Amino acid sequence: MILFLVGYMASGKTTIGKSLSKKLGYKFVDLDDYIVEKEGNTINEIFKSKGEIYFRKTESLLLNEIIQNNDKLVLSLGGGTPCYGDNMDLMLGKTNAKTIYLKATIKTLSKRLRIEKNRRPLISHLESEELLTEYIGKHMFERSQYYSQANITVSIEGKSESEIVEDIILNLF
Repeated sequence: MILFLVGYMASGKTTIGKSLSKKLGYKFVDLDDYIVEKEGNTINEIFKSKGEIYFRKTESLLLNEIIQNNDKLVLSLGGGTPCYGDNMDLMLGKTNAKTIYLKATIKTLSKRLRIEKNRRPLISHLESEELLTEYIGKHMFERSQYYSQANITVSIEGKSESEIVEDIILNLF
């Protein structure tokens, strides 16, 4: 089975993905890391030098590449991956696969993203906490229609990493 972890930036997809894969004995791939490896450049640099459209096209191509020859895989996606092209339809249409939405509140996401803002190309330019929160709220509104299509939704609020992993496993089996 392929498990796709979807959710907004800083919802814990990579952290939870690593834990979940270890617990299940599955391979783990972080799509952003895979893109960096294939492109030979950071996500920030790809956005700066080639733009978001190039990034999104590359992201879709590499998502397709990863899922062609993999089973027993936990795949952590970028926050925007399900929202572009036919990526969500591709994941939902894949037999022997589940999409899992790691759901967080705007308050939680804002708190987490304030700390790592400079590593995130889409929000690095936002100067104030108010602008960041407003941006996240707008994005979440736009993206929720994609995230909510996931087979499984797990709230991360007030839960430890192991509790979130257990919630996912309970919903899978």
